[in-house]
Amino acid sequence: MVQIRAMTKNDMAAVSRLLGQSWRRTYSPIMGEDATARLSDEKHAPDKLAAELADDNKMSFVAERTDGSIAGYAMAAMDEKGDVMLDRLHIEPQEFGRGLAVDLLHAVLAAHAGIPSIALEVIEGNDRAVAFYRKHGFEVVERRPAAHGVGGHASLIMRRLLPMA
Repeated sequence: MVQIRAMTKNDMAAVSRLLGQSWRRTYSPIMGEDATARLSDEKHAPDKLAAELADDNKMSFVAERTDGSIAGYAMAAMDEKGDVMLDRLHIEPQEFGRGLAVDLLHAVLAAHAGIPSIALEVIEGNDRAVAFYRKHGFEVVERRPAAHGVGGHASLIMRRLLPMA
């Protein structure tokens, strides 16, 4: 059994570890091991996660197992115009195919009820993520150079329209 809940400061080390492992597993074949490790170490350090957790425009969720371990993580950010970007959704490989990613996605969507749409960015080549998001109503709306310091790679911007309450 897994519970989806808001992330707390106590989750930072586990989430940092989960992000680092997920990034290395997913992006090393696309960007190379050195670039992936460097970017992940910069962006997923506990102090960076602490700053995000303190940002009122960002919402972070974790999937916690009954033993207290963290099996997944999602974070969405709202900009000054009220647009929401699903910035991260990562789960441990043993959870693939069990619905945990869908549960985290639904938590993010529920937390932003009433907005017209939600967007996300996926590095081109992350075919598993693209297929997952397409299955859940996201469509590619743009292709552009990847953000987050991932030079030389393209990103797909995907968007899902949301029902208005």
